[in-house]
This record gives sequence, C-alpha cells and structure tokens, in this order.
Amino acid sequence: MKQEDSEYQFVGDDIVVPFAVEPLDVRGRAVNLGPMLDSILKRHDYPQDIAFLMGELISLAVLLGTSLKFDGKFILQTQSDGPVSLAVVDYTTPDSIRAYARYNKDDYEQALKDGKTSPRDLLGEGIMAMTIDHGADMQRYQGIVKLDGISLEEVAHQYFLQSEQIPTRIKLGVAQILRASEDGSKTETSWRAGGVLTQFFPDSEDRIKQRDLPSGAEDEDQETHPEDDAWLESSALMDTIGDDELTDPQINIERLLYRLFNEHGVRVFEGTKVLDKCTCSREKVVGLVKTFKDDPEKPLKPDESFTTVCEFCNTSYTVSADEV
Repeated sequence: MKQEDSEYQFVGDDIVVPFAVEPLDVRGRAVNLGPMLDSILKRHDYPQDIAFLMGELISLAVLLGTSLKFDGKFILQTQSDGPVSLAVVDYTTPDSIRAYARYNKDDYEQALKDGKTSPRDLLGEGIMAMTIDHGADMQRYQGIVKLDGISLEEVAHQYFLQSEQIPTRIKLGVAQILRASEDGSKTETSWRAGGVLTQFFPDSEDRIKQRDLPSGAEDEDQETHPEDDAWLESSALMDTIGDDELTDPQINIERLLYRLFNEHGVRVFEGTKVLDKCTCSREKVVGLVKTFKDDPEKPLKPDESFTTVCEFCNTSYTVSADEV
C-alpha cells in the first residue's frame, strides 16, 4: 500500500479483503460490514444486546467462511444455556450470508436487570461448532469449542489452536451508528461491524515453536503461543486495534491495515463481496413437505395447506396439498 489515498480506489462496505505482511510472515483477512449487517439485524428486530452479539458472530463467520477455496458452506453455530440458547450463521460460497438467533425473552429481561448482557453472558456455557460442508456426497468437517465465559475472539483462538494448530489472532468490533436523516427531522440508526484476522505462516516449520500443549485438566486454561519475534510483533500490533477503528465508516479497510503494518508494508488483494441472501426457496419447502405428507399421524388432506416461515429471512411460504 504505497499509493496515496487520491490514487487508490478504496473498497466499500460488506467486503472481505485478504492481505499479507510478508516481512512478518503474516497473512490475513479484514472486513467492514454495513448495509448487509444492518439488514439482517433489523429484519429480526433483536434487542440491542442480542443484535450486538449477532454482529460479532456474523463478522466471525464472514472472516472464517471466506477462506473456503471450494463451493460449499461454512456454518457457525452456538448452543448454550444462556438467554441466547441458539445462534446460527451460514456462509454459502461465493457470497451469501444468513443468520438468526433464538432467545428466551424472560431470561433476557432478567439478564438486563442484572446487568449481564455482554456476548459471553448472553451465551452462557455450552459449545460453538464450526462446520465446513463440501456439498453432496462429501463428508463434513466439524470443530467444536467450549463456551465457558470467554469472548468470541478467545473462542476462535481456541478453535484454531485445537483444530488446525495455526497461530491465529482475531479482533471483532460492533457498533450502532446514530445519524440525522437526510431532512434532519429525526435520528436514524444503523449497525456496523468489522474484524481483522491474522495468521502466522513462516516458510520454516521450526519457526512455529510452541510451548507444550495442555496435558490435562489442570492445564486447560494455559494458552500456547509461538515464540517467534515476528508473530509476537504482529500480535502486539493487533492488540492496538480499537473497536472504533473497526466500526467507523470513515476508516476503510485499507487505511486500517496501513495504520497497523505500514512499517513493514502490507499487500492488499482483491476483496470478496458478501450479501444478505438466504438460500431458502419455495421449491425446497415443497420438497420438505413431501417428505411428511403421508405421515399417518398428521396426513395432509386434499383441501389443506401448510404454512412455514424461514427462521433466517422471515419469508413465509404457504404450500397447498395440490402442490405435493
């Protein structure tokens, strides 16, 4: 990134940008989410704290899912005992995101009274599963990490440590932006989020020396870190990122990456657009109804119809007996 701002055509919102910091042997991806995220969250009309949680989960799923090099799907799912008992984010190649959360209103209101509405409080204890689906006739790969009161960033770090053993750092930020309407008569809000993921890929395997992996329950909370100076410097730079830098509409991806890595030089590659796009369809719903139309306990009568609502996009489908 040696061009002056006036010579560089910056990418906009809802784009994931791969980058490389070659002197540090670091590769990564950065994302700014705007209208796409705002559309998903407002469609479901979540309480503010749950919308914040979903913003983090969507950002994380985008950072991880866009690494897929094949046609398929990346599914990020949490199941836990907190007010938000279930959250699902699907990334389908090449560009589609959909998401929803299931929560208990009474439990959430109690958490609100108790002042325990951070993402880790809303999730509570449970698991987060990250599933890579290669498509039909291919075996799925799934990694599972415990949710036990740690942040989503820390959960992601544990995932990479356990499943891929790639030194990884992730920073996430979510904010609700207030602005005046065009005519200045009222205040409007919109959701924004951002994230940066860095990974250490030195040419020599000897440079990824790690302390011993946990050997038992007594060592579960001990983290392992590569001892290479380049990775330590990269991690220290990641620690300097503020949430406002990830969510400020005036700070685009390239400018943020330049702030972080300008002393070493950072190469930015062509980005991937991400869209608020559900994969549901009437054809799929009709196919689903066909699988149980002959259920002896609940047969579908000739003059009967079946209505279902997609949990991801809130689209309602009504299927008549004639269609099946």
